Amino acid sequence: MLDLNTATAEELDEVPALKGHGFEIVRYREERGRFTSLRQLDEVPGLSGKTDGIAGQVAVVED
Repeated sequence: MLDLNTATAEELDEVPALKGHGFEIVRYREERGRFTSLRQLDEVPGLSGKTDGIAGQVAVVED
């Protein structure tokens, strides 16, 4: 299970639904801060509506 707030672009690219978007996810996180919900992935360029069913592979871990 990957944490959206700590995973590298390479690790995120290993998730089939996120493949090729790891860099954009990390850039979004750096620009806007930590993810608080998986639904925020829809705000990442190129991912809107493409992340259904990833809850078993990616999570947002609260500190």
